[in-house]
Amino acid sequence: MPYSTQFGDHFYCQTDGRQECGHVFLAGNGLPQRWPASGTFCIGELGFGTGLNACETFRQWKSAERGSAILHFTSFELYPMQAPEIDRALSHWPEIDAERQALVAAWPDEPGGIIDLQLAPNMRLTVICGRAQETVPQSETPFDAWFLDGFAPSRNGDMWSLELMNAVFDKTVEGGSFATYAAAGFVRRNLQAAGFAVERRPGFAGKREMLCGVKRLSAA
Repeated sequence: MPYSTQFGDHFYCQTDGRQECGHVFLAGNGLPQRWPASGTFCIGELGFGTGLNACETFRQWKSAERGSAILHFTSFELYPMQAPEIDRALSHWPEIDAERQALVAAWPDEPGGIIDLQLAPNMRLTVICGRAQETVPQSETPFDAWFLDGFAPSRNGDMWSLELMNAVFDKTVEGGSFATYAAAGFVRRNLQAAGFAVERRPGFAGKREMLCGVKRLSAA
């Protein structure tokens, strides 16, 4: 179980991080139902960590057989891990062996800057290293869905600040969505203040609540 000494928190749910990804981030964003049969679907993530969410999302994308569509998964990460650390963490889940191996094989020896990997013909992974408050506003990608997966709000408040939630909102397409395991009051208020319509849902593995929401379509 990877643990960040910087933030005093585990990288994912101790019950089952892979299943948490399905419950919180995929289902919370209405996926895979919203995936198109053509074009590019863009997911943004705050906090790449071990790459677990990316690998589980890629696994489900492949199983959905989305025609000619392409999935572009972009994650914003301040402290990228080394390939052996990623490999060790993800080896816990045999379900994502193929995705783990593809990620580890392509991962640079000295991760930093912009890491752009073509993991499969229809799957592109971009990891942008640096402070999200600086890198998200600079992104030119319009995102269809967001996985907000920073460390716990009580331990890493910058990743849930109004400044960053405003940037996330600005980079979301109309009708786009977000989902997060976090349910802290200030997180919900910041998401609402940024402009999202926010909904509370039951959390994963006994956690009382999680948050998800949409960027409403502009009035005609």
